[in-house]
Amino acid sequence: MTGETTVRPAVRIHGRSAQRKALRALLDGLPTQCGRLLLTGEPGLGRTTLLQWAARSFRAGPVLHLGPAPDPDGATVTAGQLLDTLRAAAGESPLLVCVDDAHLWNGPARTALVHAAEHLSGAGRIGLLLSVAADRAVAPDFARLPVVRLDPLAPQRAAALLDDLTDGAAAPAVREQLLAEAEGNPALLAALVRRLSPAELRGHRPLPGPLADAPALAEAAGGAPTGPDAHARDLLLTVAAAVRASDGPDVDAGLVRAALRRLRPAPERGTHPEPLPAQLALAGDRLRFHSPLVRRTVYATAAPDPRRAVHRALADALESGGHRLQELLHRSWSLSGPAPAPEQAERLAAGAADGTVPASHLLRATAYARAAELTADGTGRAERYTAAAGQALLAGRPEQARPLLVAARRHSAPAAVRGRAELVRGLVELRDGPVGDAHQCLLLAASLLAADAPADAAAAAMAAADAAWASGDLPACLATLAPAPPPGATAGAPDHGPPPYERQESLERHGRTDAHAVAAVSDHRAGMRALLEGRLDRAGAPLGQVVARGRTEHRPEPLLRSAAAALLLGDVDAARGAGARALAAARQLGSEALEPRALEYLAYAELRAGRHPQARAHAEEGLRAALRSGQRNTAAHHRAVLALAASIEEEPDVVAGHVAAALDTARRHGLAQAATLAQWAAARADLGRGRAFDAADRLGLLVLPGPGRGHFAVWRLAVPCFVEAAVLAGREEDAREALTDLAGWAAFGADPQAAAQLARCRALLAPPDRADDLYRRALARHDEAGGDFERARTALLYGKWLRRRRRPREARGRLGAALAGFERCGAGVWAAQARDELRALGAGTHVTRAGTPTRLSRLTPQQLRIARHVAEGATNREVALTLAVSTRTVDYHLRKVFAALGVRSRLELARVVGQAEQAGEARRPAGHQEKTGAQP
Repeated sequence: MTGETTVRPAVRIHGRSAQRKALRALLDGLPTQCGRLLLTGEPGLGRTTLLQWAARSFRAGPVLHLGPAPDPDGATVTAGQLLDTLRAAAGESPLLVCVDDAHLWNGPARTALVHAAEHLSGAGRIGLLLSVAADRAVAPDFARLPVVRLDPLAPQRAAALLDDLTDGAAAPAVREQLLAEAEGNPALLAALVRRLSPAELRGHRPLPGPLADAPALAEAAGGAPTGPDAHARDLLLTVAAAVRASDGPDVDAGLVRAALRRLRPAPERGTHPEPLPAQLALAGDRLRFHSPLVRRTVYATAAPDPRRAVHRALADALESGGHRLQELLHRSWSLSGPAPAPEQAERLAAGAADGTVPASHLLRATAYARAAELTADGTGRAERYTAAAGQALLAGRPEQARPLLVAARRHSAPAAVRGRAELVRGLVELRDGPVGDAHQCLLLAASLLAADAPADAAAAAMAAADAAWASGDLPACLATLAPAPPPGATAGAPDHGPPPYERQESLERHGRTDAHAVAAVSDHRAGMRALLEGRLDRAGAPLGQVVARGRTEHRPEPLLRSAAAALLLGDVDAARGAGARALAAARQLGSEALEPRALEYLAYAELRAGRHPQARAHAEEGLRAALRSGQRNTAAHHRAVLALAASIEEEPDVVAGHVAAALDTARRHGLAQAATLAQWAAARADLGRGRAFDAADRLGLLVLPGPGRGHFAVWRLAVPCFVEAAVLAGREEDAREALTDLAGWAAFGADPQAAAQLARCRALLAPPDRADDLYRRALARHDEAGGDFERARTALLYGKWLRRRRRPREARGRLGAALAGFERCGAGVWAAQARDELRALGAGTHVTRAGTPTRLSRLTPQQLRIARHVAEGATNREVALTLAVSTRTVDYHLRKVFAALGVRSRLELARVVGQAEQAGEARRPAGHQEKTGAQP
């Protein structure tokens, strides 16, 4: 054991907030108590960097670094001796002890170290911070210590680290490939960057292949892993090789044993079972490496001859097991030299294209890519690299599709092959890149495919329409949907139109046609274009045909098309049914690419039906699926749905988080629809919390004419919120201007809620002699359309109006109905408004949850309402407009509030109200009763 007290220079850490929080808690507690913590993660994830950060952050006393030292005499330190050493080093001050790579200590020393950690309380104020590599099973000695685990960096954090390492100089395509190869491992990412020349980093020269070569992997892994004997080395290499043709990180142990029997006969292996190397784990009948980095390093650092022998043994073991594609892959990897092998390439490509062969999209992508490597002519290589990219896209791996497309582009090919490559490239960008780039790429694909592959050309045109819709470019969307150019375009749809899954069918069918599907696509194109042109009479019939066909479909693509058409027609029940069946079909197929989009349509349908909790559940699942499959654009849409769902609940921080995340992607990738939905969600959250001025300012940018107006198919949905906010903020003229657009939208008939919302908005702006009838008409329309949330909002506004008209009995009924509706759909922030209005009528008693009168019980209901608005930062004028009272009334009540609570400033008032809100006091208020029906 050796010790040192030097500290290395500071290193910027990306991510790791949870780990740093745990370390900070240990450091902050050392002045008064002891502590211990075990930091674990695979090589290269930054255990040493975090230990350095902890050492530099500790200011309360000395820092002692311990490490193993050669012990020629075989003696070892005891726990008591170690504790004595730590006491002496600490003296009268707290002491932080850092032990990096504690797994390298010998067995007795590890035991002494853990025993010392367990008895720190008797040694003074000592903190013990250990790090252990997770490339092998954690020693039982360490299992008793509290653990903090390091996982690979999230994509956003890894991208930030890459920008730091390269000063942002990496070309976009190079950047994507570096991030994909590094798999979130900081040390490997740094090693890959060091390997590249400036010209390669900027994309001026091709990247070396393989990018993550043996030296880079070994550098990140801390050396080339090896076993104690020949059998262990063979076992490690066999598992690493078998994973290359597996759909997951583990492989069948029986296959590995069969390959080892062929690789090394029984007499050479001995008669006793061999122990499992420390780098491997056995769970049931599956073998895997503890560390993916170590697995990759084992394979990359192995000599070519043993590697080929292992693949040959695996191919022989698979030959009679019905795993045709895996066998062909291992057989191809057993070939010597880089020379083309046309026969092997043909067999691999045929196996990948054979739909009767059981294989995942990812395995087919691997087979196509290997077939391309073995292909002699450039056209064949380009075609097979493109097919590999298409399968990677279907598997939800856009980061793998991009470098395959780059490889395809290096070879000359006819127009049809280049067109298919552009189609795949456009679809990748549509889901995970700038949609403006995707639109142009897909238009190019359509023109290249028009002569030789009209079905694929139509698919490209439809995808181009999707891109134009997502970007909010109405003229481009209409042009793409037109039956004229681009050539071969037979259909197209925006984001609420059919998603581009029929292109996936096209990629799998390689140009085969389906008359039923073509008819559905044609109907959808015609209906979509008519809808965007405002010709509802011509849109209903073809879109209705698409919906009707979906009732007899079992494939996810036409079901999603049916759900999209139903949403456009306002048939929410049909949309929910088709979306649910599409999700089930996608899951049955195991499609990582389809699932997040199916969940997106389901979430939209639930939102349109006013079922916010169900929308939130689908969007949460869809967000996870989108992030898992690399679909950041789809993830942004799910974030927007989550923000809209949370905007009616009492979670302003949650709304803000989802809005920020959605806008981050939407702004970078040009997603006008997702941006509009997210901004609407933020404004609706403001409106629900009584911040009418903020809501009106946000929504005005979306719904009023001007260059910043929101997405052409979404902004009208936000008009009812804007009218309400604008009226409360005193902007009646702006509200009337927006009302004209809402009337046109309601007459259009595509939104079942629009007619009721229009009547409600007219009531807000109407004189008293007309408002009553308009509110009643709105409620009647809600009864026809359904939807708890919108009906409750109308009932709330009607109840407020009745209370101000001194009609308390009627007001109480409407407000009670509003409260029940909000509670039924989980609209907590709006339910609070209804409760406040009921209290203003004299209902309830203001007590804490324990039943004891609170400090805020000194306030009347109206004073309490004013206090809460002022505490949130509203001016007296804003409060007056929100509560429909005069500014003088607010001044009067606010003076009473200050006197009752004993506060002298708005800051003190905000603190008092905030403490009450946090304790749950202000969510159950009622205060002194006012006279029934009194005008505030």
